[in-house]
Amino acid sequence: MPYRSVLRPGLFSGQIVVVTGGGSGIGRCTAHELAALGAHVAITGRKLEKLEAVKAEIEASGGSCECHTFDIREEQPVKDAIAAIVARNGRIHGLFNNAGGQFPADIAAISLRGFDAVVRNNLTGGFLVAREAYNQSMKDNGGAIVFMAADMRNGMPNMGHSGAARAGTVNLAMTMAFEWGHAGVRVNAVSPGWVASSGMDTYEGDFKRDIPFLKNHVPLGRIGTESEVSSVVCFLLSEGAAFMTGINVCIDGGVPLGTRNIVLPQGNRCQPYNGFHLAVTPKVLQEGG
Repeated sequence: MPYRSVLRPGLFSGQIVVVTGGGSGIGRCTAHELAALGAHVAITGRKLEKLEAVKAEIEASGGSCECHTFDIREEQPVKDAIAAIVARNGRIHGLFNNAGGQFPADIAAISLRGFDAVVRNNLTGGFLVAREAYNQSMKDNGGAIVFMAADMRNGMPNMGHSGAARAGTVNLAMTMAFEWGHAGVRVNAVSPGWVASSGMDTYEGDFKRDIPFLKNHVPLGRIGTESEVSSVVCFLLSEGAAFMTGINVCIDGGVPLGTRNIVLPQGNRCQPYNGFHLAVTPKVLQEGG
């Protein structure tokens, strides 16, 4: 069974799209959807075996993919990888700046080293990849960039380092959108809330314990799917979003809209969209939900 995208077949035919962090989670899902829509996808990450597994999946589904291993936090490897992608394919049409990572902690308990590591993962790395994609390709050819941010509309308790970095990412995308618009480059961001993705299985302790109950705090009565993020990313990368730049799309089920003095009505009538034929429910949700 192929990827069941809501977008038209062949939408990205002939286009080269880079997906950082393409070896798992939302990055893997989006790489599959882009490939199913005709793109040649260049997936990147730090672990070659994960990338090669996704490449094999995409090719088995009839798509086209290549792999590049580097750490987005290191400037020269980023420059070299983008140069290799451009040399092989001629240009880059789209970039999904998806790679990142964080760990739960109260702000008072976060060390300088830990704070810096999360900021480099979720802000600095995205800056480096976007800058090189622009300088080495998009400056002369145009293109579209989508940054991965996060649901930090009302702060980000227990993830203060990540919230600060993601807020910086959204502002960075806005500035890039202004400065690079003359070159035909659009830059936007997406901010997912709680999404059933493989990243959920990386957490431990109280944070892991609470994951199955997150849906109780969502007005729509459930958590999101990877496909519900991927479809927005693909739209923003597409010609259909040709007059959209400098925006941040929240994909969070309405969680930040409530107030503590109003009880959230419980219900689960909102049906999920899951077009990803290889989607897997995180173990923490299988065990707890």
